[in-house]
Amino acid sequence: MTGESHPAHERLIFCCSGASNVGVLSFQAAIRLAQEGFGAFSCIAGIGSKNLPMIRAAKSAGERVLIDGCPIGCARKIIDANLIPVERYVIVTELGIDKTHWLDIEDSDVETVVKEVKRPQPLQG
Repeated sequence: MTGESHPAHERLIFCCSGASNVGVLSFQAAIRLAQEGFGAFSCIAGIGSKNLPMIRAAKSAGERVLIDGCPIGCARKIIDANLIPVERYVIVTELGIDKTHWLDIEDSDVETVVKEVKRPQPLQG
């Protein structure tokens, strides 16, 4: 089994969009993944606001992808607080990208995050 274990139409992508370069990277990577057809971009703010239809949709998705900018893990905390499982979790700073409070990003860094999200996942079990 490869990282493509669930059809893209069953995969939801959530991300941090914090006020730092890695927040912007998380957001831009999620957009690119959705544009490439890897999954549907979904709203972490809607989950955080306790929007019940959005929470139900997240829980019923075939796979959930979560991209956080840094180890503070704001998006992860929102997902966990709503008891939503996550199958793919990427923290941008763990990819060798330093966090700054400048909002400028490099396209090559977006590509690094996208590649990591798409990397085949090990079998569970």
